[in-house]
Amino acid sequence: MAVVRLIPAILALALSGCATYQPSQVTDVCKIFRGEIDWYKEAKAANKRWGTPIGLMMAIIKQESTFRADVRPDRPTFLFIPLPRRSSAYGYAQAQNPAWSDYQKATGNWSHDRDDFGDAINFVGWYTDMTHRRLGVSKWDPYKQYLAYHEGWGGYARGSFNKKPKLLRVASKVQRQTETYNAQLKKCSPSLDKSAKGWF
Repeated sequence: MAVVRLIPAILALALSGCATYQPSQVTDVCKIFRGEIDWYKEAKAANKRWGTPIGLMMAIIKQESTFRADVRPDRPTFLFIPLPRRSSAYGYAQAQNPAWSDYQKATGNWSHDRDDFGDAINFVGWYTDMTHRRLGVSKWDPYKQYLAYHEGWGGYARGSFNKKPKLLRVASKVQRQTETYNAQLKKCSPSLDKSAKGWF
């Protein structure tokens, strides 16, 4: 009987181990990384590879998905009939199919998944690096980087964002969040590095 009682507890423990991490709060990047140190390791790896500040990459992901793995745009309906989604955006970084395909081709890894945090933050690093290379936008300019991220390289070059005051406000929000995350990381990076020691 004791063994029978233990089975549900063992199953619950196993299932919780498979659950996707989702931060309980998203305004403190130190708490986010302490909740899942692998995220910090993956953010550090993306920063090392692409040179994009961790604070900016995390601020973009926060804006796009609030760190939820399987987010998609809402599906509109007509007379209760679901219609196609307006965008193919998916995952932590809300990467659309064409951009994700370009990323896979550029990195030579077709096993990347948009609902995997490590792959998603690496995508953001790659995209911001390409924005710098193609448009000359500094990786330390969150405002312009986010506009290019949202509008695409062609849209940014055409200045499409100038007709979108709401988007400009969102870009300012991403800039403020980046600054907050960067300030937080200055204080907690040493302790996070100790926790992640041996990974690099």
